[in-house]
Amino acid sequence: MATTVTTAVRRVQFCAGHRVLGHEGRCSNLHGHNYVVFFHAAADSLDEVGRVVDFGVLKQALGGWVDEHWDHGFIFGVDDGEVAAVYRERLAGQKHFALPWNPTAENMARYLLEVVGPQQLQGTGVRLVRVALWETENCLAEVVVDGG
Repeated sequence: MATTVTTAVRRVQFCAGHRVLGHEGRCSNLHGHNYVVFFHAAADSLDEVGRVVDFGVLKQALGGWVDEHWDHGFIFGVDDGEVAAVYRERLAGQKHFALPWNPTAENMARYLLEVVGPQQLQGTGVRLVRVALWETENCLAEVVVDGG
């Protein structure tokens, strides 16, 4: 018999700039996107109301983090010394975020799933099992917990 998993999904939109270091095309330049991220959350059981979690909890915890750290900011990889120097020396007051990896859609989704989700949902009984990050209307990256 197959097991089923019920998820609650919250959609969050944000705008951010980035540069993909080492990219062979236009994405090697500084540019931005209107991102859409879908956070898929699961729990061991539904609550007394019959929910995985109230959607507002996901909005506040995950959407709040995105708003604070990424929305209307610039995301760059820690190995991108050129961009890091610009923010350190000339644009220190501007919103920016140093991602541990090159800021591809795949790595941004991974960061949300592996780092942000566990931090922001700690103590709620809810965990992220999938993050889908739309970089454009035509392109998305998805990261899924193994078995999720």
